[in-house]
Amino acid sequence: MGMSGFVVEHRESQFSRRLRRRRTQIAVVIAAAEAVLVLAGVLPWWAVVAAAAVAVASYVWIGRSHPSPGVRAATWLAAVSQLIVVVVPVGIVLVGVLALVGVVVLASLALIVLLLDRR
Repeated sequence: MGMSGFVVEHRESQFSRRLRRRRTQIAVVIAAAEAVLVLAGVLPWWAVVAAAAVAVASYVWIGRSHPSPGVRAATWLAAVSQLIVVVVPVGIVLVGVLALVGVVVLASLALIVLLLDRR
């Protein structure tokens, strides 16, 4: 007897099952497309943060307890994709700052080595 490993919820359509099964992949694709628009300057940062707040609020207050599996999956998808978009620019800035700190530390070490060289 083969089991697929997926739970079938009551009143769940084939579309909502497919959406639930692939929701992480879909969220990453949506977030990647939107992140490119943010980084290109097409979408303003404040609009993305506002959309993330609305998406998370709609998931918490509507999606989590909604009787329809499709609504639950769609609100989860919107919330996760928006939160990924908010994290991407912050992560890029953080990596840039860490790279700059690393360069300063290496330059400082090189300067110390050169100043202590007595030859």
